[in-house]
Amino acid sequence: MSGSDLRKQVAAWPKAELHLHLEGSIEPETMVELAARRGQSLSVEEARARYDYLDFYGFLDAFKWVTSYLREPADYALITERLLHALARQNVAYAEVTISAGVMLRRGQDAEANFAAIRHAALRSSSVRTQWIFDAVRQFGAEEAMEVARLAVRLKQEGVIAFGIGGDELFEPAAEFRRVFDFIRGEALHVVAHAGEIGGPGEIRDAVELFGAERIGHGIAAMRDPAVMELLSERRIALEICPTSNLRTGALARQLGKPEARVEDHPLRAFFARGLRVALSTDDPAMFYTDLVNEYMQAARLGLTLQQLAQLAAMSWEAAFLPQNEKSALLAAFWRQVAVGAALRGRPGFEV
Repeated sequence: MSGSDLRKQVAAWPKAELHLHLEGSIEPETMVELAARRGQSLSVEEARARYDYLDFYGFLDAFKWVTSYLREPADYALITERLLHALARQNVAYAEVTISAGVMLRRGQDAEANFAAIRHAALRSSSVRTQWIFDAVRQFGAEEAMEVARLAVRLKQEGVIAFGIGGDELFEPAAEFRRVFDFIRGEALHVVAHAGEIGGPGEIRDAVELFGAERIGHGIAAMRDPAVMELLSERRIALEICPTSNLRTGALARQLGKPEARVEDHPLRAFFARGLRVALSTDDPAMFYTDLVNEYMQAARLGLTLQQLAQLAAMSWEAAFLPQNEKSALLAAFWRQVAVGAALRGRPGFEV
């Protein structure tokens, strides 16, 4: 199958995306609009230049710059509408979108008003089913993380399904945040955590054993420790894998101990072959000039076949934080669509 045919087939599948930062979805053109709202002149070229960084910490600086233009509910409504329209164009049927609530609180914003604007914008874009993850920033410390956790609990009935922590995983030890995650689990919210992106396998183990993480953001450091891979396998914990992100931030090169890395170096295929659960995602799609279909094409470059790509897509549905009956129905609909597409192209072997 040609690359263009493969792209069309994957694009037609109803897909789920589970690791997607709202603020990282802001295209340069939208940054120009947001700057104009602040009375600032910004060109598309200048915005694109900000999305060019040398390493992970350069990316964090760019993310900080992006979020500095988000100051009121209308800003959040705008970027939500743009994101959901982009997801609909890729036939993403379900998304769990991470919101940097810790940044909102640090900047003294009305986070509940911002979230209300996000929710209302999502309801207007009804073709994509969305749920929300509130993210704390590790560098801000445990007390501010607890503020985010309490906010997530207050808004649980409004569609917040999980609490997570991102930022620089090496800044504070995981043990500092254990109380926060104990609180979250006690309130029956799901738990996710960025770990093993630039940190080592031990950060993944801590996220599992101290936080109770049900999914790991990135987790590519697991390739360095068979025992950690076994832990993930035993507990059926999915890795939210974002190949383009890992290349653009230098995280993959860092894990490999190399000055640079190629997509062919990514452990995605090895994780898949080992039977680990993987949820392919974009992370910050606008800031990495990617989308979910492109991430599947990256997986194809690693040698995954069309049927394996379909199995990979099914894993995202399986790892979603949805009621089991709803998840089963969506997964069945996915397999029907895949089987129809394969049959139309004369490719047997897809079982519904």
